[in-house]
Amino acid sequence: MGLFRFKYLVYVTFALSLCVIALGAYTRLTEAGLGCPDWPGCYGFATVPQTSEQQLQALAAFPDSPVDIEKAWNEMLHRYLAGTLGIFILLVNLIAWRRRNTPRGLPALLLGTVIFQAVLGMWTVTMSLMPVVVMGHLLGGFTTAALLLLLALRVRRREARIVSQFHRHSSSHSLTGASLLAAAALAVTIGQVALGGWTAANYAAVVCTQLPICEVDWQQHFDVSAFNPIQPEHDSYQYGVLNFPQRVSIHVAHRLGAVITTVVLLVLVWRLWQFAILRGLALAVSGVLLLQLSLGITNIVASLPLLVAVGHNVVGAMLLLTLVAANYQIYSYRTPLRSHWNNAREG
Repeated sequence: MGLFRFKYLVYVTFALSLCVIALGAYTRLTEAGLGCPDWPGCYGFATVPQTSEQQLQALAAFPDSPVDIEKAWNEMLHRYLAGTLGIFILLVNLIAWRRRNTPRGLPALLLGTVIFQAVLGMWTVTMSLMPVVVMGHLLGGFTTAALLLLLALRVRRREARIVSQFHRHSSSHSLTGASLLAAAALAVTIGQVALGGWTAANYAAVVCTQLPICEVDWQQHFDVSAFNPIQPEHDSYQYGVLNFPQRVSIHVAHRLGAVITTVVLLVLVWRLWQFAILRGLALAVSGVLLLQLSLGITNIVASLPLLVAVGHNVVGAMLLLTLVAANYQIYSYRTPLRSHWNNAREG
């Protein structure tokens, strides 16, 4: 397979990872995370039990988990799609190792990530939606998409022509500042994504319904124990096990995190706008940020509509990916630029 075809294989795999993220969010938000009480099958079958005989066998094997056909299909479709993604990533690895001048480290890291992601998917079921596992599974999905994006950017990298233009617009020192700010913005956004995952995993998304502040006296009841990753053991964590003040604490932390993230990203947008060649990135970051804020506010005032909540997850992934792309692009400009200035000094 030539480089051209390999590039499009990576593109398709990246698009598939976004579909897995969207379907995973839909599965969780429709309470289908335990639609099948076992893993990797469903009630002992390779697919959802359909016939009366199969459903009687399922009930006998799992008497505490009656079959809900719709939820079971939501869960299994997510597993099928995630399994397909794993096969595509394996194919990317096989081709990468057979070709010269093709990145191999990133595909190998991707394969390790998707294998661990499968383990997290299993634990999500076997540990009955334990919040730290659910949050880890979400972060794993975002990490997979981010690594695929990096691989796609590396495969299509055409740096020489861009750098020759960039030399006329920048200096090594100013670009270093933009690079540090972009890295900080990425770190802050990862933290906010983790907070969002923790909010969702603990069913704390709708405990506050007023803006801009929570209607509850959260300052007096803020409980840091709400952020303890290891919670007391329960038969199931579905619908949450934390008390109301703890859920309010999580929700408010996510809101405050959104404010901090917005400020940092707006500063990044301002900095990127100062470089003509980076203004496209500035527009992308600001556009996705505005969309994400709109979806988050809608979730609060409209009590978490399903499609809006799924969109909030997907756009959150897009925001993270936009920042990954921004960091990569700035780094790709800095690397040859630094060599250019060093060679000039030595000459």
